[in-house]
This record gives sequence, C-alpha cells and structure tokens, in this order.
Amino acid sequence: MTIKILIVLFVGLASGLAVGSGFVAFLTVLGIIPRLTQLSKTMKMIRQYEWAVVIGAFSGVIASLRDPEIGISAYFLIPLGLTGGVFVGMLAAGLTEALNVFPILAKRIRLDGEIVILIMAIVLGKMIGSIFQWVYFVHH
Repeated sequence: MTIKILIVLFVGLASGLAVGSGFVAFLTVLGIIPRLTQLSKTMKMIRQYEWAVVIGAFSGVIASLRDPEIGISAYFLIPLGLTGGVFVGMLAAGLTEALNVFPILAKRIRLDGEIVILIMAIVLGKMIGSIFQWVYFVHH
C-alpha cells in the first residue's frame, strides 16, 4: 500500500513540475507579462503582475485540490461562466494571432482566402466539445 502511495505522490509531483515548467516557459518565451505592461503603460508595476500570476496559479492549484463549494445562486454562475469562457477564448485567440497559427494552418489545408471558415470551424468545435463535456460528464 505504501508503494502505491509513493508512486502516486511521485507521478503527481512530476506532473505538476512539468506543467509548471511549461507555464513558466510559455510566459517567458512569449514575453506575455512585459508585453502586457507595455500595452497598459504600467511598466512600473511589473512585479505586481508577476505576483498576480504566481498567486493566481497557486490559488487555482489549491482550489482544484480541495474542490471548494461556493454557495451562490445558479443565475450568478451563468455570467461567471460566460466571462470565464470569453477570457479563455480571447487568450487562445491572442496567442494564435501572436504565433501566426491561423495563416500557416490555412495555407497547409489549402484555405488561403477562407480564414473565417477555419476560425468558425474551430469556434464551433470548441463550443460543441464544451457542451458535450458539460452534458455528458457534469450532468450524467
């Protein structure tokens, strides 16, 4: 039994280190925080931005481990979920735009002049996948 617990601990620690390292590399290589401070003209607050990212990531880890239950109305969760979805979507769109993913992908699959079709396919796929995940795994 203790070997099993040690293996689970090792795999969990290794997975966390891998994901954390990837997150830090992502932020560092793309220069997300310095670019954000440039756009918002708040270069003096770069330390606060960095600490906000660290505290946000740490809070997310703690919340996912403890599975907190927040006693709020379901009607409040609708705009909360919408704003969370918009945030994730805009972050993904901004990253793909910064990395020129869409033009390269459109050229590869021969949709050079039809990037709108490609974007709509990705958006609809994400929406259908999210709805499926919600209906099947959450309410099943």
